[in-house]
Amino acid sequence: MRDETAVDPSRIREEIEGLRHLTTAQLKDKYRDVFGEDSRSNHKQFLFRRVAWRIQANAWGGLSERARRRALEIAEDADLRIRAPKSFLGQAIDEAKTAEARLKPALDPRLPLPGTPLIRRYQGKDVIVHVRADGGFQCNGRIYKSLSKAVTEATGTRWNGFAFYNLGHRPGVKHVEQE
Repeated sequence: MRDETAVDPSRIREEIEGLRHLTTAQLKDKYRDVFGEDSRSNHKQFLFRRVAWRIQANAWGGLSERARRRALEIAEDADLRIRAPKSFLGQAIDEAKTAEARLKPALDPRLPLPGTPLIRRYQGKDVIVHVRADGGFQCNGRIYKSLSKAVTEATGTRWNGFAFYNLGHRPGVKHVEQE
């Protein structure tokens, strides 16, 4: 004999599958129906997941009472804030405890380690540029701030230094040694 209070899993599955074909506006309406309040979200995937969860929770039950109590205990112990307290900057800043410093940007990740010579044969001569630890480049005894400037001076032709040495064309692309 079948229990009349039992929920048919295939009916729940069909109802949830039907949600996949709804528009965002229709999902917001369904959200209002199952939760009893409007959703602030317009994210279709979020709405789908929340409504599907609620349909299942209504059919088979949500969290156990023990799980609810434990969740409340954890929430009460947590010191969560969405905004800083109003008194956050209410007191004057102690100038003795503050410091101002400028950070030097790290070397471009496309470059090899400092001290490494970059070598390329161009029009019958080797163009050698050494990468310096201070972020500069040394070529023919002179120091340049940019790789492009060093290559341009060495070749007499305007070049993008990274393209000249085939070091990647976008920042963040690491130098890969070719075999």
